[in-house]
Amino acid sequence: MSLAVAVCYYAAGRLGLMGRLVVEGVVVTPIWPPTGVAVAALLLLGARVWPGIALGSFLVIASLTTPGPTTVVTVVSNTVAPLCAFWLLGRAGFRLDMARLRDGLSLVFLGGFGAMLISATAGVGLQVAKSSLDKSEFWPVWLAWWVGDTMGVLLVAPLLLVLAGPAGRFRIRRWKEAAFLGLTTLILMPMAVLSPMSMLFLVFPLLIWAALRFQLAGSMLCALFASVLATFEATSGRGAFLHLTDVEIMAKLQAFNGSAALTALLLASVITEQRATRRSVRRACQELAEVLEHLAAGEPSPGPPGSAESRAAPPGGHRNP
Repeated sequence: MSLAVAVCYYAAGRLGLMGRLVVEGVVVTPIWPPTGVAVAALLLLGARVWPGIALGSFLVIASLTTPGPTTVVTVVSNTVAPLCAFWLLGRAGFRLDMARLRDGLSLVFLGGFGAMLISATAGVGLQVAKSSLDKSEFWPVWLAWWVGDTMGVLLVAPLLLVLAGPAGRFRIRRWKEAAFLGLTTLILMPMAVLSPMSMLFLVFPLLIWAALRFQLAGSMLCALFASVLATFEATSGRGAFLHLTDVEIMAKLQAFNGSAALTALLLASVITEQRATRRSVRRACQELAEVLEHLAAGEPSPGPPGSAESRAAPPGGHRNP
């Protein structure tokens, strides 16, 4: 199992490196998918798969440069940060179905913003310690590193958790709506990102539509697609990122990716929680209606299986005097 996690981590790392940017001479990634893979793997499989995370991190580093003594620090920080996220989410009572708003908030503030401070601080601090980075450049690079790791958690981990969960029923009309949403997304999102008039705001109605109708699965797919598309346009300096400096590109891209991820994740969590509450109320009303029907007919109300009333009632449905 750990080997499979290592392979997924390495593959996600290679994909993330395709959209890298340079900030103050340091290569950073606006979205670092391995952090999302690591957090999702820990939540689904448990802490026993941490060696796979460490191995995957080492393989990614080895594919970029010759491993040295400092590689150990990077591998440890990349492993400890997801483990910290796993521990914090466990302490907060995080549920894998993310059917509550508190689950979305926990993933954002504990699994993302909080735990990823470890990897960003260790990674950039190591660059300063090696004199590869000047102290005055610490905070811009640290912010870019931290946001990239956080975006990996917020965009990738929820989608993996949803895909690993039980599949619900999907009616034919929902397929039609899903196809229409997908087609609209494929047309409108590239138009919003590629336009030099900076029309990135056109993405958010699609995110809201996806969250309202398809919850996490739809909203996170749309958000991930929008963020990946924007990242590749930012690396080439085209479209909405035309004529911007490297720092301005990173700032604009981080603001867009963060807004898209938070909108998709938190809105979908709210909708899922409201639907679950509505189903619970409907179920309670049905049970109450059944009790009232029995009382109106002069019959004892049906108790839960194994209760004293159900055991005392004979097969005919009436108690003996």
